[in-house]
Amino acid sequence: MRKKKSWREKLADNKDLPKVVPLRGKAALKWGKGTLAIPAPLEVDILMRSVSIRRVITIDIMRSCIAQRHGATMGCPLTTGIFAWLAANAADEAASEGATRITPYWRTLKSGGELNRKYPGGMEAQKIRLEAEGHKIRRKGKRYVVADYDKALFQPSS
Repeated sequence: MRKKKSWREKLADNKDLPKVVPLRGKAALKWGKGTLAIPAPLEVDILMRSVSIRRVITIDIMRSCIAQRHGATMGCPLTTGIFAWLAANAADEAASEGATRITPYWRTLKSGGELNRKYPGGMEAQKIRLEAEGHKIRRKGKRYVVADYDKALFQPSS
């Protein structure tokens, strides 16, 4: 029987990525002509690690940075989000095994400064970590958002 891969093993598996592909089919209809940069999981993790305390980054900013690094029209929204979730779970796994220096995944937000319910511990755990770093969190219906997140945005150098 095969042993189940750990989150960190999944994060380290580059899956023949990164790569740049032309936009085709439904993607081209939705976003227009151009190219799509599909990042490697560790590339997303490295971006997430670069965000310092009291700063936040959004998936959209990460996608733009990935696109720019690879000379593409846009960064892939699907894989960037999935790999951010993978990095978050790998960090949580490492922390549960005693690691103290982990990827600060709680600083990575969805569009509009929204917290991510799919991160370890859900939005409540992310809210607690962000508030501990000085961010104000407000409720918007069933969602949480970082108040004035745009003032705390981290802009990575490409």
